[in-house]
Amino acid sequence: MLASHINSMCNTLEVPHLESRLEVRTAGAHTIPMGLMLGNSAERQMFSVNVYPEASFMSKALMALIEHFEWKKFCILYGDQNDLLLLQDILRAPLNSDVEITVRQAHPHSLRETLKEISKRGFHKVLAHLNIDLTYALLKAALQVQMLDPSHHYIVTNLDLETLDLDDFAHSYANITGFRLINRDHPRVKDVLKQMEMYQRFSQGAKLLNSTKPPIIKTEAALMYDAVYVLAHGLQQVDKSTRLRLVNLSCDGDQAWAFGSSLYNYLNLVEMEGLTGKITFDRGRRLDFEVDILQLKEEGTKKVGTWNTWAGANFSKAEEMVRVGGQFGNRTLVVTTIYERPYMELKKSEQPLIGNEKYQGFCVDLLEEIAQIVGFQYEIIIVADGRYGAPDNNKVWTGMVQEIITKRADLAVAPLTINYLREQVIDFTKPFMNLGISILFKRPRRESPGLFSFLNPLAIEIWLYVIAAYFVVSLMMFVLARFSPYEWYNPHPCNTDNDVMENMFTLSNSFWFAVGTLMQQGSDINPRAVSTRIVGGIWWFFTLIIISSYTANLAAFLTVERMVSPIESAEDLSKQTKISYGTMNAGSTKIFFKTSKIPTYQRMWAFMESHEDEVFVTTSEEGINRVLKGNYAYLMESTMIDYTIQRNCELMQVGGLLDSKGYGIGTQINSPYRDPISMAILELQENGRIQMLYNKWWKNTGTCNNDEKKQDGKANSLGVANVGGIFVVLFVGLALAVICSIIEFVWNSRKNAAVDRQSLWSEMMEELRFAIRCHGSTKKPALKRQCSKCLHHPGEPCTVDSPNGVLQLHEMTRYQGPGSPKGHVHENNSLDGKSHAQFRYHDACDSYGDYRDSHT
Repeated sequence: MLASHINSMCNTLEVPHLESRLEVRTAGAHTIPMGLMLGNSAERQMFSVNVYPEASFMSKALMALIEHFEWKKFCILYGDQNDLLLLQDILRAPLNSDVEITVRQAHPHSLRETLKEISKRGFHKVLAHLNIDLTYALLKAALQVQMLDPSHHYIVTNLDLETLDLDDFAHSYANITGFRLINRDHPRVKDVLKQMEMYQRFSQGAKLLNSTKPPIIKTEAALMYDAVYVLAHGLQQVDKSTRLRLVNLSCDGDQAWAFGSSLYNYLNLVEMEGLTGKITFDRGRRLDFEVDILQLKEEGTKKVGTWNTWAGANFSKAEEMVRVGGQFGNRTLVVTTIYERPYMELKKSEQPLIGNEKYQGFCVDLLEEIAQIVGFQYEIIIVADGRYGAPDNNKVWTGMVQEIITKRADLAVAPLTINYLREQVIDFTKPFMNLGISILFKRPRRESPGLFSFLNPLAIEIWLYVIAAYFVVSLMMFVLARFSPYEWYNPHPCNTDNDVMENMFTLSNSFWFAVGTLMQQGSDINPRAVSTRIVGGIWWFFTLIIISSYTANLAAFLTVERMVSPIESAEDLSKQTKISYGTMNAGSTKIFFKTSKIPTYQRMWAFMESHEDEVFVTTSEEGINRVLKGNYAYLMESTMIDYTIQRNCELMQVGGLLDSKGYGIGTQINSPYRDPISMAILELQENGRIQMLYNKWWKNTGTCNNDEKKQDGKANSLGVANVGGIFVVLFVGLALAVICSIIEFVWNSRKNAAVDRQSLWSEMMEELRFAIRCHGSTKKPALKRQCSKCLHHPGEPCTVDSPNGVLQLHEMTRYQGPGSPKGHVHENNSLDGKSHAQFRYHDACDSYGDYRDSHT
């Protein structure tokens, strides 16, 4: 209020007034910052020159930091109403719709309660616009309530942040960002600070500089120093043009200072380098200036960038704005985990072990690899409730997730699945292992071979079809052999007294021929006619394929012991109720089934929910033990199943993966550890270290080498789809044999009809009647014989076929009668009571048809 009164008097008397503060003017009972609101075009009061930077530009510097850090949700803490008015530019700035801002007044006696409130609401970013003493009190309160850690970020608007003793906060790895107006690296500033330090050393009671190392002057003192130099420059310029005269002025009178306007104009023309940087004015407002952006580091505050009115923000290294990479220093991170083989287990040792040395496992090795790359120390602590983390009925998280949420732990290194619910309350790094849910089940007993196990290579229907084919082929061979004239032959061709023909394919012989070839043993009879040979060839081909298929599949059945599993997939599990199944309680697998929209998994969840007290387990070891007892299937991650079946030969994995997910390292929301650890995980994956660790803890320590992919526990019987084509070939061959038999029958009947001088139909009916006659069916008279087929020796009688029996030619003389065979001697004989010609061949038997035609 006093500054406002002085300003008003100076304006009335036209006396230039130099200020070194954020300028405000009185409006009723309130004080309003002048020129701080965006779009404020009101004219400034005359004769006032302020060396403090223009407030609207300071707001722009704050906005540049907020945009650089990409703050989407933050809290503004202010001291009094004037401080709040100074933040109007930020509150009215065109921020994105997804930015959430809350405003709280900071009271000296309730700072911790205020911080707890904003932390409970999930605010981890704080913009503190407070005086320097209240700023320090705020940081101490934040340290006491554990809100001064890498997950929280504070932007301090007070320009004297560098004058505070921040050693207590540096080792908490807090993100504290601020500004300074004094560039200590400038030669002029260094020279002035050195002179002040010397003056302060030899002067009693003088305290110009702060006690920090190196010493620094406060902003207010530096602005007063620059204001004096600005006045000196202005007076020097006025003195060059005119001589100033001092006059007495009174607030009671109306007289103004005559030289006030000239001095004010010269002050606005001043351009100089002061302790607070470049100084220029425009109608009494300091416009062109530059501030340094500071970041709290372990060694103290450090300049990481600048902001000025002509170029905006410029950061030297963007990664230095937050504490990342190898910036963990000597701080020990708290790592929460859970006992789960092979990820985390106690090390067996005869000597007592302490600290991290008493643990071993995949996660221990992985954590050590990451710590070496990123550069931090850690302490492993087992989670108290032994759970991974899931919301209970009251929406309160449990397990390792709760440890991260409450900030009792910095990292959660365990087989912690990345899912939607957990990602809402904690952050995850890149997954270090990919996996899915599968089914752990007890390996069924191997099926002992039965008495008739030799029948297993072929399905039952195939055996029935083979038997049917055997009967059909045997009957077909019998029938076609009777029809075909070429299957009838003289059993004793050199016996001249034999007058009957025989057929070897009797009904019993036909069955014997078929079974002999089926058994790959051959037969003592073979077909003569084309039709019967076709049947025999097709049957041989059929038996070749059947026997080869049977032999090949029999070898598989003899070398592979069959196992019959009651379930083969999750679908089988969901369709039955005899085998119970469940998951770990308060785990991601349970959440997966609970939130799944797939009908199969919904049925499984309905079953598990209705048997909640029976199917859920608290640990994986409990679930594995239940599986070993039998009649229970445990749903768990595939990596754990792989580890378990490598060490217990009684267990196996059923089916494939039900989903796809990954294990990640849990961190606090917006934790600076997340990105460097993710980069370390990617590096370990690329150089193969994670795969080497996996082989170390999974493959190299296993006792069971059951490779289910190479050895299938169940061989399938051959079905119609496998050997059905051979039956088609068989039936096509049988049809072809029938057609050939009919052609042979008709062709032979036609020839006989021409010889016997009768119709084709009569000849066919006579042959057909004989073929279907059952009595004496294996022999029939030789109806037609050609002498050319006889085995004839000179001097022996020759027999020829005749319609009425067999003629035997004896010794005879040469006969040259008309119509008689040329070169033969003819004499009459009688046979079967009839008169016939009887003659002897001299050289060979001639055609009997010529003789019969001329001697009927």
